[in-house]
Formats: sequence, structure tokens, C-alpha cells
Amino acid sequence: MELTFFGSSLVSSYWNGAATYYRGLIRALHARGHSITFCEPDAYNRQQNRDMAEDPDYARVIVYRTPEERDALLEQAFAESDWVIKCSGVGVWDAELEAAVAERSGGGARTAFLDVDAPATLARIAADAGDPFRAHIPRYDHVFTYGGGPPVIDAYAAWGSQGCTCIYNGLDPEEHRPLEMAAHPEFDLLFMGNRLPDREARVDEFFFRAASLSPDRKFVLGGEGWGDKAMPANVTYLGHVPTHRHNAVNASARLVLNIHRESMIENGWSPATRMFEAAGAGSCQVTDAMRGIEDFFTPGTEILVAGDGAAVARIVAETTDADARRIGEAGRRRALADHTYAQRAERMDAVLNAAVGSVA
Repeated sequence: MELTFFGSSLVSSYWNGAATYYRGLIRALHARGHSITFCEPDAYNRQQNRDMAEDPDYARVIVYRTPEERDALLEQAFAESDWVIKCSGVGVWDAELEAAVAERSGGGARTAFLDVDAPATLARIAADAGDPFRAHIPRYDHVFTYGGGPPVIDAYAAWGSQGCTCIYNGLDPEEHRPLEMAAHPEFDLLFMGNRLPDREARVDEFFFRAASLSPDRKFVLGGEGWGDKAMPANVTYLGHVPTHRHNAVNASARLVLNIHRESMIENGWSPATRMFEAAGAGSCQVTDAMRGIEDFFTPGTEILVAGDGAAVARIVAETTDADARRIGEAGRRRALADHTYAQRAERMDAVLNAAVGSVA
């Protein structure tokens, strides 16, 4: 089938945490025989900070810069595609795109909304009776989310969605794999994540407090926006880490920390992309507690779970190198068995084909 996505960016991970998800899922959909066009705006200096020098061979990438170019791409997409998929968080003209795609539902092309931040989207529309997205939800042929589990599926159903399917983050075994350098890690604990308002307080607790409680340990932070943040002396700041370096950076630390955003914790069942990347690299993961974590990794044997920064500090102090290797290897086995992008694409493909087949 011909699939057209309107998303933030496929070619740049700069201020774009969804890039790894888009790449893994779309590459796997292409491997299943789909032809994919990804339309992205020239916004937030992403095109000036590409970490893909060349466009990928699994998708045609079109960059638009004006409302006129955006509208022309919409017309083309609905004329040529089997599915037109509007992703959340494009960053510019989101409301216009959501309305335009919803308004064209019921024609020759099927429509979907791919929510890469479903807990936050649902909280936003619940708090604002005038949010126009409320009226759009029933018009889309399907809603996909990259997390959220039963609470998100139930909430979208309550807002009138015709169907909602969680297509979780995953790993690409060709991209996320162990490296030899991991045998001699430079740091004790790594966290990678951009500085965001609904994550910062949790980073203060789970990362910076843990570092303050562990002055003899070496911590490392990657991600955009932390440059002016006061940090303990034992924290090394890397700045923005492009996706092609994620594997090496994960391998540079004995333990890899995951910290969810506030809305994801409140909802549950929202594993971040970095969890599967780190698992693919064979890293021993530490995560803040979240409802539903056991549906993805078994606490204690495939992942370590911490309730606060003091617990993270204890894990750093008490987890031996042998323990870290054992847990990292178990997490990798689980990820390869249950959480690859090939499996995610198979699930999404079943929904796409069933909907098209129902009107054939």
C-alpha cells in the first residue's frame, strides 16, 4: 500500500525524540512491502541539524516550508495514498493538519492519527472543552498510539474513536546491538533525554539527586537543553546525542537510566524509546516505576526498578559488573523475542490491511 505520514522529522533527531520510533517502524513497514512518503516541516532547525546525511532508502522524504506547500502535499497525499497518517507533535500547523486530514475521511484514502504522546494529548483535551481535536477523533478511520496501553485505548474509545491500537516503541536489531567497548564502560550511570517541562522535576530526583548521593561514581547526561543546568561535579554533560551515536553512548555506561515524563507515569504502559534501544545494546537498565512495566520487561531479572533518587543511588552502588551483564543480556533476549520493530509493523500492518480489505 501507499502510506503517507505527516510527522515531525524522519531525518533529524534534533529536538525530536520520536525520530528513532519513526525510523524503526517505517523501515519495518517498508520491509513488509509498503511504499512510504514522510512529509515534515522545516522547523526548529531540524533540517540544519540532520543526523541522516542522505534520505533513507525506505521512505521518500518531502520537506515543506509554507502553508501552500503543506496544502499541496495534502492534496497529493489524498490523491495517491491508501492511508494518510497524521502524527501528533509535528510542531507547526498541528491543528490545521489534524483538521484537514479528519475532514477528508470517508474518501478513497483511509485516515489515521498516530499519537506519539497519547497520555498528554488525552489530558489536554479533557481539560479544554473547546479543543477542536475532540471533534476530529471519531472521523479518523483509526487511532494508533506508541504507548498507553488499556487506559489510552479506553479513553480514545470514550472520545468516539473508530478503533485504537497501541504500536509501542521497539528495537531494530541492526541498529541497536551490543558493542565490544561495553566491556570497559567509562561511566557508572547514563541518562539520555531532552529537557522538557514535564520531565525536569523527575530528572532532578532520579538522576541529579542520585548523582549527588554518589559522589564517588561517574554519571553522564545526554540530551538537548541542559547546558545551563546546575549539575553535581560528577556529572559529564554530552549535549545533543544524534541517533547514530546512541549505541556507543549506551555502551559507555555500566547502567542506563530511563526516566518517564509525568504524564506517562500517571497513565502507565508508556515505555520510552530509549528502553528498547538500551535493551538492544545489552545494557543493564534502571527505570523509574511505572504501571505496566512488567508487560515489557520483568523487574529484577530483565530490568531494575527504582522508586526515587535514593533507590537509584543504591542500585548504582550495589549492582556488580556481573549483575549488570546478566540483567542486560536478559533484557536483550526479551527485547529480541517480543519487542522488535518488525513485530510492531506486523501488528500495524494487520490493522491497515483489515480496514482496506473491509471496503474492497
